[in-house]
Amino acid sequence: MSVDRVEEVASGGTAEAVTTAAAVLTYYPIAPGVRLNVRSGPGTSYPVVKVLAEGTKVPIFCQTPGTSVSGPYGTTNIWDNIADSQFVSDSYVRTGSDGYVAAHCA
Repeated sequence: MSVDRVEEVASGGTAEAVTTAAAVLTYYPIAPGVRLNVRSGPGTSYPVVKVLAEGTKVPIFCQTPGTSVSGPYGTTNIWDNIADSQFVSDSYVRTGSDGYVAAHCA
């Protein structure tokens, strides 16, 4: 945690540290040579909302189980939430792990 600012407190004149926890957002590369479908939900039955270009890196805000998919990085039912109502199969994202690397989606 870091201190963003120090404020004077009117009663008593003591200083209070106001802190915020800055979440570190990591971007993960999608598999080389792949144009990856982004879906509106965690499964292949959800509509494709866009396609990511080769070489794209994506943030993972949270992860959730869904349709099992086989891809360059194995077979998994983990889906990565990369934006609001946008999911990609974790089997196409190089996270360095076979399991969850982010919090479960609510």
